[in-house]
Amino acid sequence: MISVILLLGACAAAGLSCARLCLAASRAADEDRTPAAPRPEPGRGALTVYETAFLSGGPRRVAEVALVSMAQERRLLLAHTGWATVVDPCGRDEWERSVLSAIGPGGQSRIAPVRSATAGADTVRALADRLAAAGLATPPGARTTFAGAAAQVRAASLAVVGFAALALSLPQTGPMVPGGYGLLAVWFALPLVLTLSCLLIARVEARPGTRWASPAGRRLLAAGPPPEGRSPWLTAVALRGVRAIPDPSLRAALAHRDS
Repeated sequence: MISVILLLGACAAAGLSCARLCLAASRAADEDRTPAAPRPEPGRGALTVYETAFLSGGPRRVAEVALVSMAQERRLLLAHTGWATVVDPCGRDEWERSVLSAIGPGGQSRIAPVRSATAGADTVRALADRLAAAGLATPPGARTTFAGAAAQVRAASLAVVGFAALALSLPQTGPMVPGGYGLLAVWFALPLVLTLSCLLIARVEARPGTRWASPAGRRLLAAGPPPEGRSPWLTAVALRGVRAIPDPSLRAALAHRDS
């Protein structure tokens, strides 16, 4: 009897989480088919390199572009060991000032916490709000719905495995499980296959750009290269991340993660 209760619990967890994920995916597909027109700001031209970075990779990408821009101009040294050292303590714009503030008065810090602090700075949040208000970035709630649904399906998969392990550890006697352990394992495999299949489909169908850029923002990204007066590979970093950096030592410096 206990094994049947565990099986019902596993099926319920798998079914509800997969239904939520399918609903979130359906809503995202509806938004792609009927995108809202962007609300242009007065005087807006092409996207800036930081707007491109946010729409392509979010706040973390904005912080990486700021770090790379300062390193390119030799005003910030980024060592392959994962340390950032200030050369010029005067920030030329709000993004550079956010980086210098994250490094602190000592003039030296690990790159990973500097990147995290810059990504969470007020200037980046203001950029996100401005792009969302213009219809170019997805609102925070829309970004978290799909990610939360996928996380719930992953948790349901682990729950199914846990329920199955518990059920198979119990003595299988009585008429409730006529096929014994083999049939019980097959029944538990069904909700597990359901959750793993949903995760696989979601991974294949979800495009990388949909997390941050709205359909209108993706069209604007594809329309042409941003920013005049920027090096081509800084624009490439904004679009594709640190893997687009041609300098191996700089790429290694930014490959360091938070401990």
